[in-house]
Amino acid sequence: MEQCKIKNLYDLNETIAAGLFEGLEYPWEALSKIGGFILELGKTLDSARFEKRGDNIWIAKSAKVAPSACLNGPLIIDEDAEIRHCAFIRGNAIVGKGATVGNSTELKNVVIFNEVQAPHYNYVGDSILGFHAHMGAGSITSNVKSDKTLVAVKDGTEEIETGLKKFGAMLGDYVEVGCNSVLNPGTVIGRHTNIYPLSMVRGVVAPHSIYKNKGEIVEKRG
Repeated sequence: MEQCKIKNLYDLNETIAAGLFEGLEYPWEALSKIGGFILELGKTLDSARFEKRGDNIWIAKSAKVAPSACLNGPLIIDEDAEIRHCAFIRGNAIVGKGATVGNSTELKNVVIFNEVQAPHYNYVGDSILGFHAHMGAGSITSNVKSDKTLVAVKDGTEEIETGLKKFGAMLGDYVEVGCNSVLNPGTVIGRHTNIYPLSMVRGVVAPHSIYKNKGEIVEKRG
């Protein structure tokens, strides 16, 4: 499971939440800590660059937030992020610098690294999206198994029990997810991997890959 480790998925220089991952090996270990981390980090943010709105919501003054967006805390929206019309942020969310949360997109218990795009009709819950990751229109993270059992991360014959009932997807830096794809609970996608549109993904997908379907995953050339 080496490729699932934080150090092999994420550039921690590209998130205000770098401290959240200190002392952790796998990124899903951070999911239960997001809310508390926001409460502590929010107290330290520079009031010249961030303003506090309501209970436990900190928004960078350079961020663009549509009047129709619904924002619930704990929440941090970093500089130059854009929260578009009718976005719904349910809380326990960190939105990175220059990130886009778009029309009718819903976020819940997530870390969105810098420059991430979730711009059209996305659901991202109990997930971490790495630097410059992109969710195509209508693509979602499914964060609870249909039988409600605890989520395990599986890579071939290897398996890690996470102890989590809610666990969406871990997307490495520069991952591209095609339109209307579903990332099943416990999905981990390595850096620079592309997921074809209309895909149903589960388990671990290697970095620098193109995921066409479950039986056809090819290595990127060049």
